[in-house]
Amino acid sequence: MSKAIKPNMIGKEIMKALENYADDISEEVEIEANKIGKEAVSELKQTSPKGTRKSYSKGWRLKKEKKGKNIYTVKIHNKTDYQLTHLLEFGHATRNGKYTKKQPHIRPIEEKYSEKFEKELKKKIGG
Repeated sequence: MSKAIKPNMIGKEIMKALENYADDISEEVEIEANKIGKEAVSELKQTSPKGTRKSYSKGWRLKKEKKGKNIYTVKIHNKTDYQLTHLLEFGHATRNGKYTKKQPHIRPIEEKYSEKFEKELKKKIGG
């Protein structure tokens, strides 16, 4: 059964329906972001270089932030040895003028889980 709406109220009704839809989607985004973020952190802990600092591979953390009604962010960072992430990922100069080998371990994980997040959201939302 449909509800009669006056022509001057159409805009308000459309906005109300869109807000409800946005709320539903934001819940799904939050759930998937947390799930996939935890998987990415777990894989980073396993695949990170394990050299003289054992704490580097164990230092990966997931930081969740809700910035308003429908804005949710998830950040993955290394809490213990954040200074090493760029040096290990891209290599660096040593004291004797040589360069260390690159050890890309962050970018492959980011690409893999970004694609996975996108696929999962499309399944949930129906896009």
